[in-house]
Amino acid sequence: MTNSVLDPWEVNEADFPATGSTAEKLAFILNYAVMAPSGHNTQPWQFRLTDDCIELYADRTAALPVIDPEDRELTMSCGAALFNLRVALRYFGYKCDVQTFPKPNDSDLLAEVRLGPAREPSAEDKMLFAAIPKRRTNRNKFEDREVPEILLSELQVAAAQEGAWLHVIQRDDVRTAVADLIAEGDRQQWQDESFRRELASWTHSSRQMRRDGIPGYAKGVSETAAYAGPNVLRTFDMGNGEAAKDHEIAMASPALVVLGTDADTPAAWLAAGQALERILLRARAAGVWASYLNQPIEIPALRTQLSRLLDGFGYPQLLLRLGYGPDVRPTPRRRVSEVIIDVL
Repeated sequence: MTNSVLDPWEVNEADFPATGSTAEKLAFILNYAVMAPSGHNTQPWQFRLTDDCIELYADRTAALPVIDPEDRELTMSCGAALFNLRVALRYFGYKCDVQTFPKPNDSDLLAEVRLGPAREPSAEDKMLFAAIPKRRTNRNKFEDREVPEILLSELQVAAAQEGAWLHVIQRDDVRTAVADLIAEGDRQQWQDESFRRELASWTHSSRQMRRDGIPGYAKGVSETAAYAGPNVLRTFDMGNGEAAKDHEIAMASPALVVLGTDADTPAAWLAAGQALERILLRARAAGVWASYLNQPIEIPALRTQLSRLLDGFGYPQLLLRLGYGPDVRPTPRRRVSEVIIDVL
């Protein structure tokens, strides 16, 4: 194994310890859980291994109190990691039993995943598993190429399978209104010094050997901001520029979709995270990339306006753009050994 910050992405399925102990199998499968997406690449998850179980914990030390004061996005990130766990267990030939929020008095314990009896992976299991190491957040400009309606319908089914819904924005007037909300979200967030400081704390040079956060090459902000450094992010309000850029991106996106739930509770957020990862993996299997335009969901007043644009149905949780584009490098990840706690 190299000492690269990307080496968690280099896991080889051929190294699965098929004849090893249950603990060794579960630890290996965590390599796929840590590939899940998370806000600002905070990777807000920890795991505890017991005899036949992986316990998933929220790591509140990786919280984003400015843009995510209720840990809504943090919980969704953990849900995405949970979905990868489920897929990997099935791929390597095991049923799994998942119990969410098993201890009401421990809000950090989000799920218990128990290794079940042997079973053959399905074709879908194999497809989703193969997409895990290929999934990225792709912030590049997408091609002027439509995402097939049949795929969008399949993504809606994927969301429903996890207890969420996916609204595909079809009408031009609604798309324009959503793009306006995204731009307004940019302006409001960048005006807030606390927002700029939080973003700066998770943004770093591509040359740094950090295993979390947003490296410059990932283009988590505008190219100018990404390469200018944290001091510039903290100091300057780039809201107008970001608003104009993101408005254009939203209008030009081949597909603009909203992932939502009928409730707005931690359980719903965890379900939304699992739905998100199922959607992302299914899309990636079809060659489609995704990135996020969550600004209007991170500001309560704008989230209400977005909900009204969707006829007030449920609670918007994430706003995504989908399309075809060039390949991108993965972002750094912590090693499994860094996210396991209290190994028994």
